[in-house]
Amino acid sequence: MRALLLNPGPVSLSEGVRRAAVSEDLCHRESEFFELQDEVRAALTALYGCAPDEWSAVLLGGSGTTALEAMIASLVPRSGRLLVLENGVYGERLTRIAQIHGIAFDSVKFDWLDAWNLDSVRDALTRAESRGATFSHVAAVHHETTTGRLNPVSALANLCQEQGVKLLLDTVSSFGAESIPFESSALVACAVTANKCLHGIPGLCFVLAKRITLKSSAEPPRSLYLDLKLWSGHQERQSTPFTPAVNGLLALRQALAEMKRDGGWKARHARYTRLATAVARALSVAGVEPFLPAADSSSVLRAYHLPAGMSYEAVHDGMKQRGFIIYAGQGGLMGRMFRISTMGDISDYDLQRLESALASVFQ
Repeated sequence: MRALLLNPGPVSLSEGVRRAAVSEDLCHRESEFFELQDEVRAALTALYGCAPDEWSAVLLGGSGTTALEAMIASLVPRSGRLLVLENGVYGERLTRIAQIHGIAFDSVKFDWLDAWNLDSVRDALTRAESRGATFSHVAAVHHETTTGRLNPVSALANLCQEQGVKLLLDTVSSFGAESIPFESSALVACAVTANKCLHGIPGLCFVLAKRITLKSSAEPPRSLYLDLKLWSGHQERQSTPFTPAVNGLLALRQALAEMKRDGGWKARHARYTRLATAVARALSVAGVEPFLPAADSSSVLRAYHLPAGMSYEAVHDGMKQRGFIIYAGQGGLMGRMFRISTMGDISDYDLQRLESALASVFQ
């Protein structure tokens, strides 16, 4: 029996996606590959109903961090200034990317256990304007998997629109399962990976960006490989500047077809929510408490308190012996919590096995 991955990516694959990843050998300079590339890019744009004449999916090889770095390094102009919101590891990563690329920035920091205070964000934007250091962009994480918190990005988009600031979103672990405010004029790009809510394989990521934003990207570019304008220009004319993640594209095409067949992102959200609710219920019966209220958490991943007297290692090893891989806390939360994700190819039978395993480990 396979080990089921309950970590926040990579996910357990369907047999169809697994087969698709090794289904054929494609040269990345042949028409068959470019047809595949066009098909995947169109499907990604269509997933949330984004108009193809306004939005473009720019494919890259690498993890979700590759997409994040490309988005920030490419889309914040050299004359721009970035405001980063931090309430977890991945918000802090956005700040680190800005530092490395020499981008002018400030951060609004919140405790890892806290939600954003949008009044504090507004204050940061208005204070900067009063001293002549206006922000051009805000960067933020939608689903902060450090704690499983789903940050209020629609409210943030409204604030950015009100303040005339462009919004860059880390949707690495929310795209495909949570609502994203594409209708907002403030949102200009989001970074995504194939191997989380989309159920593809690792090694492929992309940035979904407004075409007008891609045209006005940083000049000269801050990076060779991470230059979105370069990748976008080639992909628009059925080309590629470097060797792409061919097998990742084959897998993602199949994963997107399966997602469409099953009802799209809204159906995936409902499925994840049902699974996460069942896991929370099983843990509650065993006396294990959630780290955050369900209303503050994503459908994708939930965090839980480690019970008194139990180490993460004991919980992890007990679950692994029963065929399930869970995830530890990060940083200062490592000894206080564990995380369970409900992404991937998880059947109702798998859920029954999982409930039994949880009852056994936490008895």
